[in-house]
Amino acid sequence: MQHNLARARACAPGARVWGVLKANGYGHGLERAMRGLADADGLALIEPDNALRLRELGWTKPILLLEGPFDAADVAMMAAHGINGAVHGEEQLALIESARLPAAAKPLNLHLKMNTGMNRLGFKPERFAAAHARLRALPHVGEITLMTHFANADETAHPRLPIGEQVRRFNAGAAGLPGPLSLANSAGIFHMPGAARTLGAELVSDWIRPGIMLYGGSPGGKSAEEFGLLPAMTLSSELISVQDILAGDCVGYGSRFQADGPMRIGVVACGYADGYPRHAPQGTPVLVDGVRTRVVGRVSMDMLTVDLSGLPQARVGSKVVLWGRGMPIDEVATAAGTIGYELMCALAPRVRVVEA
Repeated sequence: MQHNLARARACAPGARVWGVLKANGYGHGLERAMRGLADADGLALIEPDNALRLRELGWTKPILLLEGPFDAADVAMMAAHGINGAVHGEEQLALIESARLPAAAKPLNLHLKMNTGMNRLGFKPERFAAAHARLRALPHVGEITLMTHFANADETAHPRLPIGEQVRRFNAGAAGLPGPLSLANSAGIFHMPGAARTLGAELVSDWIRPGIMLYGGSPGGKSAEEFGLLPAMTLSSELISVQDILAGDCVGYGSRFQADGPMRIGVVACGYADGYPRHAPQGTPVLVDGVRTRVVGRVSMDMLTVDLSGLPQARVGSKVVLWGRGMPIDEVATAAGTIGYELMCALAPRVRVVEA
């Protein structure tokens, strides 16, 4: 995580960094992620209770609630513990306006979010300045950061919504408004410089919000390795059985895999109850004793089966890497028809964690 955080800084010299650790640190654990991202300028997440937990764990630097407060109690908590929050809609704006905070409470530092085409959260560009004015008029509001989120930062020339169009909308809606800017997620950090050149202008993001890249996953466009990232998580197990089967023999539930000839099958102690995707198809890559092979048959709750052809040394106890060091999580995710984010976040509580 430290290496990947340094990569984010190198891509955006001078920008401050929100280390995003929502979803239990993308499955890596809240406390673990806090330690790994100790050099970040602030930490960003979704869950108000986990924001408070970070304070209890000793984090004294800024914390940002990316979806802002959900009710009046969250606003009071933010004021009491110096936690920043996004404001992305009329209901939240009304919550901030109606807040009755103690006179000694610190001003709320807020991120006002603009909807530039993602169409999930945020004020439309034409309504952004009015929302900003309402916040600026409140005595209990401190700094207002101007924020948006890119839908296609990994594909800057997307035919439906190129990043340049989102930037154009943002610049139009935020024209003349003071405050730092928070624009770039992981994909934006890597791809925005190119988008800026396309626009013939300099794109400034005073705050960047790296997420998946901090954990060694690719935000898209290239592999994590090509981006210079290292995996923070390796999911490993070992063989607990080896079966010798003959031509015509089948493997696993539904007998989906049938051997064309004699072969050895390895049984790995990992399944969908551990977070490995049940829908991973035949051929999904896996490492056994450092050698690439493939999943065969259907993934079970507690086990999966792999092809040991060409691995005569494999035996019970042989080390298996499902993803991580030597087996990119994004490659596994692509084979399974999903993304590395989901695999990280789906890691089950029963999986034993060893910190290296």
